[in-house]
Amino acid sequence: MATAAKKIKLSSSSSSDENKTSITDFMNEIQKKREDTAESILNFDFNKKRVRIISQEQLVPDYCEGIVYWMSRDSRVQDNWAFLFAQKLALKNEVPLHVCFCLIAKYLDASVRQFHFLIKGLEKVAAECKKLNISFHLLEGSGADALPQWIIDHNIGAVVCDFNPLRTPMGWLEGAKKKFKKDVPLIQVDAHNVVPCWVASDKQEYSARTIRSKINSKLDEYLTEFPPVIKHPYTSKFEPEPIDWDKAIETREADKTVGPVEWASPGYDEAMKTLKSFLDKRLKIFASKRNDPTQDALSNLSPWYHFGQISVQRVALCVQKYKKQYTESVNAYLEEAIVRRELADNFCFYCEHYDSIKGASNWAQKTLDDHRKDKRTHIYTLEQLANAETHDDLWNSAQLQMVKEGKMHGFLRMYWCKKILEWTPSPEDALKYAIYLNDHYSIDGRDPNGYVGCMWSICGIHDQGWAERAVFGKVRYMNYDGCKRKFDVNAFVARYGGKKHKYVAKK
Repeated sequence: MATAAKKIKLSSSSSSDENKTSITDFMNEIQKKREDTAESILNFDFNKKRVRIISQEQLVPDYCEGIVYWMSRDSRVQDNWAFLFAQKLALKNEVPLHVCFCLIAKYLDASVRQFHFLIKGLEKVAAECKKLNISFHLLEGSGADALPQWIIDHNIGAVVCDFNPLRTPMGWLEGAKKKFKKDVPLIQVDAHNVVPCWVASDKQEYSARTIRSKINSKLDEYLTEFPPVIKHPYTSKFEPEPIDWDKAIETREADKTVGPVEWASPGYDEAMKTLKSFLDKRLKIFASKRNDPTQDALSNLSPWYHFGQISVQRVALCVQKYKKQYTESVNAYLEEAIVRRELADNFCFYCEHYDSIKGASNWAQKTLDDHRKDKRTHIYTLEQLANAETHDDLWNSAQLQMVKEGKMHGFLRMYWCKKILEWTPSPEDALKYAIYLNDHYSIDGRDPNGYVGCMWSICGIHDQGWAERAVFGKVRYMNYDGCKRKFDVNAFVARYGGKKHKYVAKK
């Protein structure tokens, strides 16, 4: 049987000339939509609610010789509100536009797999910037360390940055704000969410039910076409430092044994091929088959979403066109891509403890604590879990899928995570192990979606209390027999080769 990696690769892009032509046409059609929307960002009514001024200073100083877009979460040129806003400032002030990406040596539990996807994607961004007369700079270190002096050296008049609700990037932003010159405005734009996180809600939402209408009621205002990023008319007086892209990957402090995957290649063009194949082949079965891991029914866009190499808003605009044809599938996909994804950003933005038991609701903390000392039928180490050495062949197959492909089917990710709660000594260990494994192997790890997925499974976030049982307490339970009722478990196990390992209790 073909592996899912090959299957997904075949469904994401094909090498036939006809397919290449259709991809080119598809991308050209989207570019034409941008150009029809506005000649440039200067002729477009930019929604100022997408913007937050982080600094006290709001005006660009007279000495300004350039504007910087500090790119981080959204590594793309087109369909990027932050990039567009930076170009707007540069055009208004008649100065060059620079893009800086600040590359740190180590990021949480990321492996070379994720750094490869990020850096190879940036290489393509740099090439596109060059065509548009925009300088791209790869700086070593965090934005708080690498940018302040660079801004002074080059008389930069304003910095536009991405929005990211996670504490490490928020820390970079806070650190940069303290070190930047006081007369240089620092402006944040949420280019990742359709409805900016701070606009969607001003508090932590309880569930999808409580945020859904808040987001959906604002889509008419925010789910709009994009104008184009244009060839910049003002040229920088200095050249960017040459970039050795392969060396940039090699010099990261990351696990080299977890390498790139075959089925997903980085960059906007590859994301567009995957989007096109989803629209053509998989969207029609998304509503009915998305929870079946043996079916190829998902968009498969999560790696490109995570690194911001494609805009969720662009995908939503494309999917929306099929509403009459595939109503249920379109509604289901927009619910997941917009409402559920933006709920995850909401949780991480407003909850300080988004990756800790402390972030759970009171009922969940209590029930997990009440059942803390319940006897576990199996207890596994992190190493055993990483190596897929449990007694459960379905769990092992899901883990192997993530190790091999950098992606686990969404339905199985819930089962996988809940079993970690069942098979580890404490809820704290379970959450720590689940987050580590997801962050280390999954291309889209270290993401609000991932943290919320683990918190939903283990801590009942965005869920309710269920019938009480051992270990789980009132947290929702999932089991092997339930999976058998949903899909062909044997077919999934055969595809990934997860074996049942004999359990030997540690003394």
